[in-house]
Amino acid sequence: MKNPNKQRLRRTMMFLNAQKPSLIKDPYIYKPDSIMLDLEDAVAENQKDAARFSLYHALKTIDYRGCERVVRINGLDTPYWKEDIRCSVAGGADTIRIPKTESAQDVKMVEWEIEKAEKEFGRPEGSTLIMAALESARGVMRALDICDASERMMGIALSGGDYTKDLMTHITGTGVELMGARQNMIIAARAAHVQCFDTVFTNLDDMEGFRKEVETIHLMGFDGKSIINPRQIDIVHEIFTPTQKEIIFAEKVVTEIDTKKAQGIGVFTVDGKMIDIAFYDGAKRTLRLAKAAGVYKGEV
Repeated sequence: MKNPNKQRLRRTMMFLNAQKPSLIKDPYIYKPDSIMLDLEDAVAENQKDAARFSLYHALKTIDYRGCERVVRINGLDTPYWKEDIRCSVAGGADTIRIPKTESAQDVKMVEWEIEKAEKEFGRPEGSTLIMAALESARGVMRALDICDASERMMGIALSGGDYTKDLMTHITGTGVELMGARQNMIIAARAAHVQCFDTVFTNLDDMEGFRKEVETIHLMGFDGKSIINPRQIDIVHEIFTPTQKEIIFAEKVVTEIDTKKAQGIGVFTVDGKMIDIAFYDGAKRTLRLAKAAGVYKGEV
């Protein structure tokens, strides 16, 4: 079953410790597009069961007001991940995030457990999506295989801290150390028609640096960014939401191409810019993003 939510708007994905009720009871008030309920790194080894209990009841009882609910399970090399999936699917999570993904087989293992859980708990087949975090050189090099591993795959995300450790370097703030991974991942995601998300920016005292990084990944083609604090949401949404100028231009491009195509004209100008059919999909995507973000009311 094809899931209509695969291409939903995901500009921001905010990490939250699934064990802490104070964090997961009302994050929708900040209006992130997605929330990441974390069962992995944020939860101590002896608290995994407690976190799972908290997660299940949050998923079953809290109205997250349209925010996508993503659960980051524990690694596939731990004894926790299968029960994490059962709990998440039983609670009605929208997406499962696989940490430390290094192969298509990792995705297929998770897919198999999700399928079993959907049957066990009576959820519609295919209703639970998958995303994969790439955290190593091996994972980044296999990005396309990972993207293609399942119909449930909605996207891949870079985990910069672990990735740079694997490269034997560190986060510098310049982006140089992440450039290769970012480029490879966005190319793989576009080839596979899934989404791509950038790593977190952890220095909350450097909001100007954060803005510059978001502008960079937006230009590279990313769909959104993982975040750790509500203060980061407005900047990401501003940069990833089409401006009125961009919307008006996209409308003109779509209208002109539709008109000129019917007249047999292939190349023409819009606002002094040379345009042809190759611009059509990009203009349509701008309008779809604008509509999803609530800043465009027209037909797409």
